[in-house]
Amino acid sequence: MSTRMRFTIWRPLATAVITLLTAAFLTPTAAHSASDAAGLSGAARESRPVYSYQNAVREAVWVDTGLDGDGDGRTDRVAVDVVRPREPAAQGRKVPVIMDASPYYSCCGRGNESQRKTYDAAGNVVRMPLFYDNYFVPRGYAFVGVDLSGTSRSDGCEDVGGRYEVQSAKAVVDWLNGRARAYTTRTGSATAKADWTNGRTGMIGKSWDGTIANAVAATGVRGLKTIVPISAISSWYDYYFAQGAPLYDSGPDRLADYVDSPESHAKCTAVQRRLVDEAPRTGDLTSLWAERDYVKNAHHVKASVFLVHGLQDLNVRTKHLGQWWDALARNGVERKIWLSQTGHVDPFDFRRATWVETLHRWFDHELLGYDNGIDREPMADIERHPDQWVTSKVWPPKGTRTATLRPAVGARPGVGALGLRKGTGTTAFTDDPGLGETDWAAQIDASTPEKAGFVTGALTRDLRLSGSSKVTVTATPTTATAHLTAVLVDVGPDVIRDYAASGEGITTLTDRTCWGESTAGDSACFKETTARTADVGQTVVSRGWADLGTYADPGKGVPLTPGKAYTITLDLAATDHVVPAGHRLALIVAGTDKDLIDPPADSPTLTLDLSRTSARVPFVGGADAFARATFGSAARTPYAGPLDGVGTPHHTYRIP
Repeated sequence: MSTRMRFTIWRPLATAVITLLTAAFLTPTAAHSASDAAGLSGAARESRPVYSYQNAVREAVWVDTGLDGDGDGRTDRVAVDVVRPREPAAQGRKVPVIMDASPYYSCCGRGNESQRKTYDAAGNVVRMPLFYDNYFVPRGYAFVGVDLSGTSRSDGCEDVGGRYEVQSAKAVVDWLNGRARAYTTRTGSATAKADWTNGRTGMIGKSWDGTIANAVAATGVRGLKTIVPISAISSWYDYYFAQGAPLYDSGPDRLADYVDSPESHAKCTAVQRRLVDEAPRTGDLTSLWAERDYVKNAHHVKASVFLVHGLQDLNVRTKHLGQWWDALARNGVERKIWLSQTGHVDPFDFRRATWVETLHRWFDHELLGYDNGIDREPMADIERHPDQWVTSKVWPPKGTRTATLRPAVGARPGVGALGLRKGTGTTAFTDDPGLGETDWAAQIDASTPEKAGFVTGALTRDLRLSGSSKVTVTATPTTATAHLTAVLVDVGPDVIRDYAASGEGITTLTDRTCWGESTAGDSACFKETTARTADVGQTVVSRGWADLGTYADPGKGVPLTPGKAYTITLDLAATDHVVPAGHRLALIVAGTDKDLIDPPADSPTLTLDLSRTSARVPFVGGADAFARATFGSAARTPYAGPLDGVGTPHHTYRIP
């Protein structure tokens, strides 16, 4: 692990005065002991592992949510497992909390090794999944693992991002801040107080866990100081649909069934029925989805946000990070971001040492108040090539502006040009549900019937895309239903993480490295990973989908009139990608994206009106940068090498 930066401790003025007065009355030996007890090194000035993990307090409490989701006549209690250092409480000092609220602690496990909680005979946690408790408890933090409502040892119902689930996590933050009641048992009356914490809480988690962190932050709950959402959902509608086009051939009822406990499954038929009835596969926006849209409540967020996402995450797609990031920016939320080349992967498994160090410094700054400079460092870390990272002072970078790109017909059907001048004419394609974005990209220079492709000439200089794009399409279908896909492609040879393989860009090894302290029942040692790469001839860098029937109202689809033209704008997922000089930038418009959206009832042919079709793409330097990069470029020159590209995206039943 690299040497950490030295930094000074920041405290509000009153605290600083008290500290100075206290130090004045301490002998040098006593002052040094006080510093050690606080988990600080006088040299490095960061939280250090001075507390015993072996002797940490391990306890379970059940927090009252104030809701009766399972309808049994009493308010639900959620199970909260706590691991905290013993020494601070004995010395009369309080500690901050790192919290991971999850539905997966008993059903499925957490992390690359699918770890589950284990318990001793008294019901206290022995193994807490992941490294957070092993690493941070010795450094003066408590770690809290929450079983979301209806899962594992908790009462209530799992309603997949809804009121019961969010409240089950928010109630724990309230309890940590003295505003909610907890009990020492699931059904008893003996209460438990969180008198060992100062209430300063940071939530962390990948996927569904990170989604709950987003949701709780969007309530504005007091005491939540920071969240670290990794590959997290920001709107559950956008997890299951893309502007009306359905994904994954399932709905939230299947997820609830996947994680709920047998007890809650028996009690929660009404909640489960709502997850079916109010989440129709038509893609219509309902009140159920509105309740699960956290973006609209971003103005309530008071916590800072350290967001991590894979740019090739085809499970929780980067639309989630883009719309959440933009909403947080509009509301002035303190933010930091990491963007990797991986799919749905935790940073512990693609940049381990730097991740642990950075997370440590982030929590020290946000929860302990140390002025370690992390808030003055570049906002964004971006993986350009496997294990090769760059930084950006702000994200998207200053000077990023949207350019409107126009498609134009070419010499052959479906093989057109892409530039700044308005195009004319039409081109057509026929939906083929057996093909997808990687198939289309591999055939960008071929006249194939299932896609319409538009390509620049070879770039004369690098061109950086940063942010979220939009593609407006005017299309005339031959059937009453039609789905659309738009993708941006970097055409040219490269070595990338193989995000379409089962590891989504990583390979898990057998050797282990250790991060924190271990006990007999909870090892701090985890399997190492390495980048899994692929030689490619083209890379899809952003994609978006829509049901053409939502052209007038994104919240409700209607049947189409064959032969009538419709205009719709597709939101493409956020990205940050450099198309290097010598490569080409392509826009592809097609129908069903195999394994990523479900096909429509029919397989229509769609005719595009190119004079009314365009892509609005955020470039660093805007339209001027695009013009410079394409000025003097030669006519499209297909790459003649043997590179195949990544395979079909690894498709199983997806869970966040």
